[in-house]
Amino acid sequence: MTLGEKAGLAFHPPTELPEVGGLTEEQAVSISRSHIQDKQISHFNVLNGASPQDIAAWANGLQEIAGSTRLGIPVTLSSDPRNGYRSTPFTGQSVAALSKWPEAIGMAAIGDPDRAREFGDTARREFLAMGIRVYLGPQADLFTEPRWPRGFGTFGEEPVRASVLARSFISGLRGGPKIDRQSVSAVIKHFPGGGPQKDGNDALDKRFPDQIYPGGQQDLHLRPFEDAIRDGVTQIMAYYGRPVGTTWDEVGFAFNAPVVRDLLRGRLEYDGIAMTDWNVVGSSIIDGKQFGPNSYGLDDVDVDERMRIAFLNGIDQFGGDDIPQVLIRLVHDGLVSEDRLDVSVRRLLMEKFRLGLFDNRFVDLETAREVGSDPVLAAKGRRAQADAIVLLTEARSEVLPVRAGTRVYAEGIDLRASTRHGFVPVNLPAEAEVIVLQLDSPWEPDPDSPLGDHFRGGSLEFSAAVIGHIADLASHAPVVIFVYLERPAVLTPLLPHVASLLAHFGASDQILLDSLVGLTGFNGTLPFDLPRSMAAVAASREDVPFDTERPLFRHGEGTKVPAAMVSTTVTNGPTAVPSSTEGEPAPGKSSAHERRRA
Repeated sequence: MTLGEKAGLAFHPPTELPEVGGLTEEQAVSISRSHIQDKQISHFNVLNGASPQDIAAWANGLQEIAGSTRLGIPVTLSSDPRNGYRSTPFTGQSVAALSKWPEAIGMAAIGDPDRAREFGDTARREFLAMGIRVYLGPQADLFTEPRWPRGFGTFGEEPVRASVLARSFISGLRGGPKIDRQSVSAVIKHFPGGGPQKDGNDALDKRFPDQIYPGGQQDLHLRPFEDAIRDGVTQIMAYYGRPVGTTWDEVGFAFNAPVVRDLLRGRLEYDGIAMTDWNVVGSSIIDGKQFGPNSYGLDDVDVDERMRIAFLNGIDQFGGDDIPQVLIRLVHDGLVSEDRLDVSVRRLLMEKFRLGLFDNRFVDLETAREVGSDPVLAAKGRRAQADAIVLLTEARSEVLPVRAGTRVYAEGIDLRASTRHGFVPVNLPAEAEVIVLQLDSPWEPDPDSPLGDHFRGGSLEFSAAVIGHIADLASHAPVVIFVYLERPAVLTPLLPHVASLLAHFGASDQILLDSLVGLTGFNGTLPFDLPRSMAAVAASREDVPFDTERPLFRHGEGTKVPAAMVSTTVTNGPTAVPSSTEGEPAPGKSSAHERRRA
């Protein structure tokens, strides 16, 4: 291999399909030819795509270009999650035809490793059909900071449950004991655990680089990654954050020798692919805005030095960047040895061989259409949406299930989404026998954010206007509220005004309405504590699970209700996956009998 062919493997930029309002066909193909033929890059993150067959056709086109190069190294396509409730250019754009699942935090609400494996297997089948062979996930981060905007992509707050579910999901992606030609490779992230973001502000935003450990829980956040490495995970992504107040260097994790060189490559003896998160050495345009470089602690050094530091620490591949000429220059100047580059090249090529890409790089468009719209896979996703719903307050038998013929006023949910309920929609609250609301978790718009409204941060409290409106509605009829718990909202002010309070983690209006009439039961339990107040959140430690004082609802709580029945039996504690505490309180947390809501 030439130096240029080797260097090209070390970069993993985006590829965009042509679309209305975006790139033209000519522009998209020209960029792809430049990347593959001129820069000799063969790893790409697929950012968009309206349908599975569109993505599959684009994948085949890229493979044709790659086949025309001197060595014909096949392209490896990756993607962020494509099955989620939310769709953003930063953490995953959903494809309408694919099965729809709750966010990962909803799988934690279900709490069953077999269901997480089923989710991974579904994603594997759909990704394979589209020609995507690398899944940029799962997030093995612990959701210990309630304000963190990326917590919805985790498997919750409890360390053992998060580890078990992440590894079960990876097992589903793999499709067997080892990676092979029927596998999708997982990139577990964000090493060494991205949960403890200072004040909950994510390091994806350059204004908020710091990650802190006031409770000294670095090892706790490492646990899911250690477990995955023992299971044989082959790709790991280091996060953006800069650790502050620890023994680690105060630079971004990709540049952090104690974290990548000493911990990941040394103590944990990890010999798989280590990649950076997107644009830590260079920059790109995402959603019309410049993104990067996110090189915290190294902003005063040039791109060559940033790349040299990361590469010598043990990084193999640079996410988002397309600048192999910099790596070539480093080798020519003797700042990086070609022998060191060869170590990364072997890792990256071996993954392509394991996935069978050298033998079969193309996909069938009809298979992409069939798998992408498979009703069996879609039904699995809908079942997961329903099973993740958590009934937080004890149901009143006169309210749930809502009977056919009931006059219902609704906000935030379309009563026309299901014809099976037999409700009589009304236009005014005063005309209703039952009022149904669907609310998102509170968040505060940030006009200065380079991420727009794609990352929802800020306060977890509902505004006084929202609470007042709910109180007014409750004066007319019993109120049933669904809250999309993207983050652990402060629900305390809602309780006096609701007949029933329910949480979901990504569910269609039809699924929510089906649960109201008892067509589905309530099976989910909370994947995190729900704080009593923002004061309790502010006083908690970012790295310590279950650290808010006297939570309103506890991890593992939820009223279990079989389909078409109403029960007041509350299940306390996690189900299906054991707790890490084995009966002992988590670090910084009181025991269960001391944590009652009252």
